[in-house]
Amino acid sequence: MFVLAEMRDMVRVRAVKFNLPLEQAITEELDRKLANKVVLNVGLCICTWDLVKMGLSYTYPGDGASHTRTTFKYIVFRPFIDEIIEGEVLAASSSGLQVSLGFFSAIFIKPENMMADSYYDQTEKVWFWKYQEEHKLFMDVGQKIRVRVISEKFFDTTPSGPQLAAESQAAAAAAAAATATPATSATPATSATPAVIAVKDPLSELHPYTIYGSINGPGLGMLSWWAQDGEEEDGDGEDGDGEGEEREGMNSASPENTESRSS
Repeated sequence: MFVLAEMRDMVRVRAVKFNLPLEQAITEELDRKLANKVVLNVGLCICTWDLVKMGLSYTYPGDGASHTRTTFKYIVFRPFIDEIIEGEVLAASSSGLQVSLGFFSAIFIKPENMMADSYYDQTEKVWFWKYQEEHKLFMDVGQKIRVRVISEKFFDTTPSGPQLAAESQAAAAAAAAATATPATSATPATSATPAVIAVKDPLSELHPYTIYGSINGPGLGMLSWWAQDGEEEDGDGEDGDGEGEEREGMNSASPENTESRSS
């Protein structure tokens, strides 16, 4: 999940920090510049791990700060493909689920990457898995979920010129119009054209770093679906009844997960 990335940069240390050791001043400036930011094709930067090499420091005319060419190692969040991560369901829409790890929330699960027979309830705005035609196992917002990473995508958010900015705004407006929901009036005679209410779809937003996951597999999905290690059979064969029983991989579904909900 976390890796060490070696990078190089010209670090500018302000004159107010000249009283600090150079290593400490450079580390603080690197964290101020990179922490909690996404570096293209690298990942989400967390904090400085080590300074590998520092060159000579220079000052330039008109600038009282020092500039030091530095090679350093940085702790970066970038899960590898097929890694299993656990998070919390942040949002749900007809386009899929959004998962948050607390410090990172650009994790998305598309419908094709869910369990077979997974459906979206438009009334309650929630996904559910129809298990063995008997149970509805809901994927409620705020509940813990286990996801397998299947792909990642970086998006360059470097500021662009006026023409590219206008094109990106037009594309965003088109995406919003595509996910808009028409609101019909109770008195059709008084309104000839229905109003359009834009519905925000988390999966349509652009993020500098996006992770796509899957819950289609044993042990994946909501943590409440699967049996925990402490829930295994008791007795270890003392009375002989436990050995012949069929052990299911899934818990007995609770009433809130299996019974149909009232709107």
